[in-house]
Amino acid sequence: MIFTFLANSQTAKVEKGQLKLNFLAPAIEYEAGLTNKTSVTFEVGTGFIFAAGSNRDTEISFFPYFESQYKYYYNFDKRAKKGKRTANNSANYISFLATLQSNKPLFKNNKYNDQAIFVAGPTWGFQRTYKKGFRFSLDLGVGYAFETLRNEGAITPLIDIELGWVLNRKK
Repeated sequence: MIFTFLANSQTAKVEKGQLKLNFLAPAIEYEAGLTNKTSVTFEVGTGFIFAAGSNRDTEISFFPYFESQYKYYYNFDKRAKKGKRTANNSANYISFLATLQSNKPLFKNNKYNDQAIFVAGPTWGFQRTYKKGFRFSLDLGVGYAFETLRNEGAITPLIDIELGWVLNRKK
């Protein structure tokens, strides 16, 4: 029983560093462990906008973004005690998320301009990494979005869904 407790307590903490690829919105992400229960992530990728309507042309545009997130994992111990996987930060967390996105499209010119959009706010989320390295992550929250060109802001929902792979995973 003591051996089982020690084995679980050794794995029930934040990984020192993880390199991740995301596929829904193509991106590369690095998550660095700060303490046993906290981490910070840095992500660079492409977001997209789909716009359609009866009085306009349908268009899809891809935009570059940078995102950073501070996470506090609160249920490592509970998952470990239940025998659930905690490797590769498979746990629930609360976080603060900040994203900076350009509205200059990567692949074509369209009606969007050179403004930048900054979005930040608190989220609740979870991530699960499975034995083969497949990863699923979800963040939900409410934040503040600020558009630089218009110099205006608004409260907005924060929804971030990620599917991908942890490249340097623990098995």
